[in-house]
Amino acid sequence: MSSLDQVHAAAADIDQQETQEWIDALEAVLDREGAERAHYLIERLIDLARRSGAHIPYSLNTAYVNTIPPGLEPAHPGNMVLEERIRSYIRWNAMAMVVKANKVEPADGGSLGGHIASFASLATMIECGQNHFWHAESPDHGGDLVYFQGHSSPGMYARAFLEGRLTEENLNYFRQEVGGKGKGLSSYPHPKLMPDFWQFSTVSMGLGPMMAIYQARFLKYLHARGLADTAQRKVWVFVGDGEIDEPETLAAIGLASREKLDNLIFVVNCNLQRLDGPVRGNGKIIQELEGAFRGNGWNVLKLIWGGYWDPLFARDKEGILRRIMEETVDGEYQAYKANDGKFVREKFFGKHPKLLEMVSRMSDEDVWRLNRGGHDPHKVYAAFSAAANHKGQPSVILAKTIKGYGMGHVGQAKNPTHQQKKLDIDSVREFRDRFNIPIPDDKVDEIPFFKPAEDSPEMKYLHEHRKALGGYLPHRRAKADQSLPVPPLDAFKAVLEPTAEGREISTTQAFVRVLNQILRDKDLAPRVVPILVDESRTFGMEGLFRQIGIYAPEGQKYVPVDKGQVMYYREAENGQLLQEGINEAGGFSSWIAAATSYSVSNCIMIPFFIYYSMFGFQRFGDHAWAAGDMLARGFVLGGTAGRTTLNGEGLQHEDGHSHIQASLIPNCVAYDPAFAHEVAVIIRSGLQRMMHDQEDVFFYITVMNENYAQPGLKAGDEEGILKGMYKLQSSAKPAKKHVQLMGSGTILREVQAAQELLEKDWGVTSDVWSVTSFTELRRDGLDVERHNLLHPTEPAQEAYVTRQLKGTQGPIIVSTDYIKAYGDMIRPFVPAGRSLKVLGTDGYGRSDFRSELRKHFEIDRYFVVLAALRSLADEGTIDIKKCAEAIAKYGIDADKANPHHA
Repeated sequence: MSSLDQVHAAAADIDQQETQEWIDALEAVLDREGAERAHYLIERLIDLARRSGAHIPYSLNTAYVNTIPPGLEPAHPGNMVLEERIRSYIRWNAMAMVVKANKVEPADGGSLGGHIASFASLATMIECGQNHFWHAESPDHGGDLVYFQGHSSPGMYARAFLEGRLTEENLNYFRQEVGGKGKGLSSYPHPKLMPDFWQFSTVSMGLGPMMAIYQARFLKYLHARGLADTAQRKVWVFVGDGEIDEPETLAAIGLASREKLDNLIFVVNCNLQRLDGPVRGNGKIIQELEGAFRGNGWNVLKLIWGGYWDPLFARDKEGILRRIMEETVDGEYQAYKANDGKFVREKFFGKHPKLLEMVSRMSDEDVWRLNRGGHDPHKVYAAFSAAANHKGQPSVILAKTIKGYGMGHVGQAKNPTHQQKKLDIDSVREFRDRFNIPIPDDKVDEIPFFKPAEDSPEMKYLHEHRKALGGYLPHRRAKADQSLPVPPLDAFKAVLEPTAEGREISTTQAFVRVLNQILRDKDLAPRVVPILVDESRTFGMEGLFRQIGIYAPEGQKYVPVDKGQVMYYREAENGQLLQEGINEAGGFSSWIAAATSYSVSNCIMIPFFIYYSMFGFQRFGDHAWAAGDMLARGFVLGGTAGRTTLNGEGLQHEDGHSHIQASLIPNCVAYDPAFAHEVAVIIRSGLQRMMHDQEDVFFYITVMNENYAQPGLKAGDEEGILKGMYKLQSSAKPAKKHVQLMGSGTILREVQAAQELLEKDWGVTSDVWSVTSFTELRRDGLDVERHNLLHPTEPAQEAYVTRQLKGTQGPIIVSTDYIKAYGDMIRPFVPAGRSLKVLGTDGYGRSDFRSELRKHFEIDRYFVVLAALRSLADEGTIDIKKCAEAIAKYGIDADKANPHHA
């Protein structure tokens, strides 16, 4: 039964005297013994009734009123007058910044954009946090983490301007990061663009809330493992009510309650509007969210009505006001604040004659002043205080606000207000008057920024409160105080040497061996964070269960069914491995938390997230882009990679394009190693670059599940492995008919087999190149190309791939387990006059044996031979008939369907 139904039920009460006796008894308990005792008694009564057969429907909703009644609100500790002035100045400067930016009309058209309305609805809450709750990093506090709503960025800049962290020049270059002479401000929170200011990338809707939950969990993880004292730290997350419709927003709220993340506070800005119109015009978003969060075990604090409503609630003896509030839908509430007091009187209070009587002595101005909870500093402080002090559960504050608050007739609560970035001068003047900004009439047209004198009461108050909280926010740490030592390459000797005769391993096994070696290093072992999504056994990593334990904040309350086995499933309060279940987006969110720990917690971690590669960038691509923006550092491993290597799994599992997706992220360094020694060299390089040198990159490495003998590292090949290619082997005696064969991952072995066939069957010799990264080769080539374009009078540079191939002979053939676009990345940098033919796995995957799949996608040894012969024929070195002979000799079906379309 909803709270509204309960009100209606009261009207049909068959024994009002008995009802009143029960109510009196409950009020007595509340008065004498408190709310906890009253709650206990009610639960006992409900339990008894249900066990006796009474049907008592469960309701997730409470009444449409504030959770904290006026009598339980703590006193606000601040100077309300000064805080209102500071808040008003920030509002003005935020508005001025956006409006001034959009007064420029460039010749090529297109204004800069920006948002006024979002911060307008959030200002009271953000300022409450800034003045009273949010700690910056300091010697005695690790710092609170605040995920600001992305569209409210102008308000953050406006405050930083008052604090002296940004200048008027910075504000004048809002959204002008290229032409702003290095002084421009990014449109939204982007650590990549403002690495000393923004901590978190939040403007891709839904990602901020999800990442924040895993960040709060990772703070608990660090504390449990004794790596950082995070006991005092809180994670505050500002979420738009329209953002709730993004699936990621609520995807992890169950995790937050399961793990009792009482260091996590969501603030949902319920201004009732999204970009196009109402969020829930025919319903109530606050009631909907209350049900979702309460049902998932959160502490829910509703902050709906401001203090001007309190006298009306006190006079609402019959509950009529509350009933009308519950019956009124959000579309109506939006309309009330888009109009005036007369409209509210007629349309809201006019719904019942007793409500009209209730406000009969109030003027229309008084009615208009009836405020919403998110704009009342007293109510906001009470809700923030309750959330900050709550234990055992995450908290969510559902704050009702007005989008475009204070923007007057052009913007307040209007449907287009989200896009409102230009105000006419009358609206600017109205804004000035509304917030009492000391700008004279003759200056209003200029829309100047306003900053009080440094010795003014407002400025002293602002600085004193931030000083008491440890410093200014937002602020980002760019480097950790200490770097991690990196072991020499020979520490991975077991992986660098050739496998013993008859011994075969996969590159996945090689990775596990490298990981185990790092876990034996006393300096690095505590910092390693293995992250798995229910595939430990797939990758042969179940040994880690017992070795380092699975993180579980409450330990292990049961005896695992495999306790008698060596590698049993062990959970522990200080476990090291993060087991995320079937949840790649959650696993990557945990990885982001660990990969940014150097900045967030001044504690460098070494995260390794391994998963089925097909379910990586294709599934969490938006998270990966945000990780790049947040300058994450760590290892992401696409396991069972390649479109033909994961045989049997089929279309949805076989990855042939993750390297294309990884290449889109500028600071993602991607490799597709074929051999164990390459894996070791690459991971060691990543440790050096990210954990020692603190370079802002992250590594993507694909590893396979195909076993074969490993050749071992040859001295001098390390540079080529890291740059992207090195010569693996050459025919003993190069002939006139000579080609260059290139491959990556497991398909390199098909290329090696093709080398033998070419020489044995056709008298064609070759060089075989192991290409560990077409992506890195392309990036190097593009850098060289750009340098030569911009420095025409200097000696031309050469790309690495050009230098490697320049002294070689013959056409170049590439075969990989990825689509042709991957191998084709090097085409512009092939030496002039040389042909390049690329084989790849374009098309949907199939279930079959590897040999059949490689035949289907035309990347196996026979197609490499055919491609080589065709290239030689095209340049006139051999007769074209040799190609036809090869097709017949190897049984190639020339009329089979093109795998791209099959």
